[in-house]
Amino acid sequence: MTQPSWAVEFAALKEEVAVLRREVRAHLGVWGLRDLVDEAQLCVSELVANVITHVGVGTPTKLALQLNGPSLRIEIHDPDTRALPKVVAANFESEGGRGMALVGAVADRWGVQLDADGKVTWCELGTGLPPVSGHDGCLRMTQVETVIGLYGDHGAGSGSRTGRLGVTEGEEAAISVITDLLHWLSAHGRDGDDVLDRAQVRFEAEVSEGSW
Repeated sequence: MTQPSWAVEFAALKEEVAVLRREVRAHLGVWGLRDLVDEAQLCVSELVANVITHVGVGTPTKLALQLNGPSLRIEIHDPDTRALPKVVAANFESEGGRGMALVGAVADRWGVQLDADGKVTWCELGTGLPPVSGHDGCLRMTQVETVIGLYGDHGAGSGSRTGRLGVTEGEEAAISVITDLLHWLSAHGRDGDDVLDRAQVRFEAEVSEGSW
């Protein structure tokens, strides 16, 4: 099943870090993970800084994000298999050496993977979301959660929120989505009750077939 993911190639330059941080914020917002933005941005900043410092300025690099149910995986790909990141004992007077310690402090775990094209330095942040039985990470579920998340932020009477919606909030947001769709259909001359009946029939068929 398709899992939400995103990747971008870039040159390891200090000025690229701000751009990457904005991209991370945007994608996590779409995925409903706004409360992980600060931690994810910190990890990306430190992992890219590690490449700039220990591999070289301008190194061809790739950032990849992948949401896998209860964890968000952040990967930095670079071509150097020799400069392996590690946690060092840095005192308060040290100018560097704290990068991987910071990553280790906010991430659930991190590591380095070597491959034929170089290495991947990765870390994982807990999302607090359990795997969704039967369709974890599928495209349709991601689309639904995105729409419900938007209603959770901007739906009638909800006010501004940060972070993920709980199931109860999500239920109320889903009701708002369905109500607005019925209004839209009515405005276009469609019978809302007929649409609801057809949707119920399709839902029950998909559940019985295990197709969703």
